[in-house]
Amino acid sequence: MKKINRALISVWDKSGLDVFAKKLNDCGVEIISSGGTARYLRDAGLDVKDVSDLTGFPEMLDGRVKTLHPKVHGGILAIRDNTSHIEDAKKNDIELIDLVVVNFYPFEETIKKDGVSFQEAIENIDIGGPTIVRAAAKNFQDVSVIVDVSDYEKIINNIQNNELLVDKELNYSLAKKAFSYVSNYDASISNHLGILNTDNSKNEMPDTLTLHYEKAYDLRYGENPHQNASFFVQKDINEACVANSKQLQGKELSLNNIYDADSCFETVKEFKENACVIVKHNNPCGAAIHDNQLQAYIDARDCDPVSAFGGIVAFNKKVSKEVADEISKTFIEVLIAPDYDDEALEILSKKQNLRVLKSPEIVASSTKSKDIKKVVGGVLYQDSDDTSDEDFDDYKVATKIEPTVDQISTLKLAWKICKNVKSNSIVFARDNKTVGIGAGQMNRVNSVQLATIKGEEHYGTEGSVLASDAFFPFRDGIDAAAKAGIKAIVQPGGSIRDEEVIEACDEHGIAMIFVGVRHFKH
Repeated sequence: MKKINRALISVWDKSGLDVFAKKLNDCGVEIISSGGTARYLRDAGLDVKDVSDLTGFPEMLDGRVKTLHPKVHGGILAIRDNTSHIEDAKKNDIELIDLVVVNFYPFEETIKKDGVSFQEAIENIDIGGPTIVRAAAKNFQDVSVIVDVSDYEKIINNIQNNELLVDKELNYSLAKKAFSYVSNYDASISNHLGILNTDNSKNEMPDTLTLHYEKAYDLRYGENPHQNASFFVQKDINEACVANSKQLQGKELSLNNIYDADSCFETVKEFKENACVIVKHNNPCGAAIHDNQLQAYIDARDCDPVSAFGGIVAFNKKVSKEVADEISKTFIEVLIAPDYDDEALEILSKKQNLRVLKSPEIVASSTKSKDIKKVVGGVLYQDSDDTSDEDFDDYKVATKIEPTVDQISTLKLAWKICKNVKSNSIVFARDNKTVGIGAGQMNRVNSVQLATIKGEEHYGTEGSVLASDAFFPFRDGIDAAAKAGIKAIVQPGGSIRDEEVIEACDEHGIAMIFVGVRHFKH
């Protein structure tokens, strides 16, 4: 156990600092600080030694230089069991520092502000803080380092007989967190400056890409039992998603559960109306919107009840008691929604293996998100495919027959689901629900044929509308759709054979609109 005699405190976030520092003072720990932190602690009635008194050198350059001094870093980096280190410290009047409490200038918060200037961003790059933290973390066997206010308690819990004693294991855990904190801070600076020019204009993509994720938990295994796996998440996610959802009950989530739940929940988030989506093996197998949530679930399930068995179910509204009761009659792997009635949770609790996730409230995000796909030796980085409703703002009727108002409404539903189905994708819909889904085929006509087969198994396809995630390259897909009884189609358009496809629709009496947007999902 190592005794803490002297602490250096320099923080931007002062949450809980007065209470923590008072406990240090009560244990006889000398506190060294500077600038605003020193003023804050003195205002709280604490004895504080200025860094400038320690170093014999004043703060300068508007505070840019405060702690960058051998008497600071020597006191942190000296190995206590190394005789030559201790002799060097004594020879140079260096006082040993046993605890470093530092968090950085708010660079990430600053760059999120509207209209933040290039210079303001630069001035919020902390220099001394990361340097001190790295030094303390490197010398963890002798120095404790805190970068997270929630860790104050871990230190305080080590007060014994009015002395503060810490062990190497605690210091090592704090050091790992500190290195991660510095890494994430540097990554945010690198990524931001990578897209920013000195005139404050921005490039579409950064020059370099540094990713930082924190492990949420280990998984039983990966896609298959012989693969090790863990779930890593982003810090401070600003939208409702699987990564920041809370598991309320059920078995441990598997990699495939998380992957499918993400696909399911991101699809149901497409809708403002009361909606239900069911996913199996990362593809929607049923979806519906309805004023009555129970009916939305039944309509989505009955699109393909065989595939829905053992699937993932997502809602975009609070789950009712009636829905929970109906869900409990069959087997599903995961249920995810932003909230649940108390009675619903009571019913679901009887299905002990059912994994129930509660997400944050679904709200529209003003931040344009990014999508990352991994390949061997690199990543593909792109804007997320965020469009759906707006795709219909300027649609063009390509055929002699115009779609009805009801058909347009159903085409919008089919389009949102089609966007989230693996390409090539075709979705049939009718009466505000999907009736057949053709996913992941190597040619578009086969996707139409598969959607027809799935549709004929349960709801039937006559009178349905069709959404295609990309253009029809030939009229054969239209001919197959006509055989299935399709009455209206939405597709991007843009094929060199568009006229041939339009002619086929006119021959079969099918209305077709072009929206000019493709939604491949690989």
